[in-house]
Amino acid sequence: MAVKDRDRFSTATRLRLLGEQTAARVYRSQTRRQARRSRLTGRAALLALVLCTLIVALAYPMRQYVSQRAEIADLEREREQARERVEQLRDLKARWQDDAYAEQQIRERLHYVMPGETGFVVIDPDAATKTRADHGAADRPWYSNVWDGVDKSDASDQ
Repeated sequence: MAVKDRDRFSTATRLRLLGEQTAARVYRSQTRRQARRSRLTGRAALLALVLCTLIVALAYPMRQYVSQRAEIADLEREREQARERVEQLRDLKARWQDDAYAEQQIRERLHYVMPGETGFVVIDPDAATKTRADHGAADRPWYSNVWDGVDKSDASDQ
């Protein structure tokens, strides 16, 4: 036992114990540091950088694609409207080729009557209620109308 007690107090034993304690402390501090360390590793940072680069690189072409698709849709809608307008004009042209339709339009628009018919003019009932002032401007000389306009605008400024 004396050898064991003497071995316990020897310098080599003390250094070995001190080294083991120091190693245990270092190991504990390293595990704490690793636990506190961010989960963002180099690989994750590289992956995030690559994803951001892809998003930035694809943003402009995607915007162009979407705007071009919208423009194509607008042009197709305009083309369809133009096609409908052409169909309407073709129908109208075909109607004007018919003599009965042309005669009907001439009677309505130009107030023509056929020989032997009596034409009537219906006076608009609202036209009789118009005041004399509405017709008075046409009866006066033009310079009177100009000066009246100047006087009215001058009076409205005051």
